[in-house]
Amino acid sequence: MSETNWYVVHTYSGYENKVKANIEKTIENRHLEDQILEVRVPMQDVVEMKDGVSRQVQKKMFPGYVLINMVMNDDTWYVVRNTRGVTGFVGPGSKPVPLTDEEMRPLGIHSDSVQIDFAEGDTVVVTGGVWKDTVGVIQAINENKQSVTINVDLFGRETPVEISFTEIKKM
Repeated sequence: MSETNWYVVHTYSGYENKVKANIEKTIENRHLEDQILEVRVPMQDVVEMKDGVSRQVQKKMFPGYVLINMVMNDDTWYVVRNTRGVTGFVGPGSKPVPLTDEEMRPLGIHSDSVQIDFAEGDTVVVTGGVWKDTVGVIQAINENKQSVTINVDLFGRETPVEISFTEIKKM
């Protein structure tokens, strides 16, 4: 497998989440899961004052930009570049330039690998996020995304859910 890097894609303002969804749909349709690993719209928590009440909201760190962890080749370049809402890769001319580890560190995205002590078929409990306290059986492990897919009972049927390594523990 070729080396993956993080690239920055420029989008129309306000289209970041739509571009993310479109690229993820294309990855699924064209079976590029092994070449385009992750699409991210970096968010940050901001305290906002409104009508004398302060509340915490999430704002985009870089409006108009989406980060993509991918193997750069003609296919992946074409897929991303021709996604609706994408105006181009960030870099000189039309040549995409990967982000360095130093540039990724302040975004909270690390390339260090996490040691896991679970395998497919293990029963785990979710320790954080929207699925907190949910118990599920690991169906698949994605080392690149550092996540597992578990089946959870949703409206009386088994539904696969992807959860980060850091949000689960073995039962």
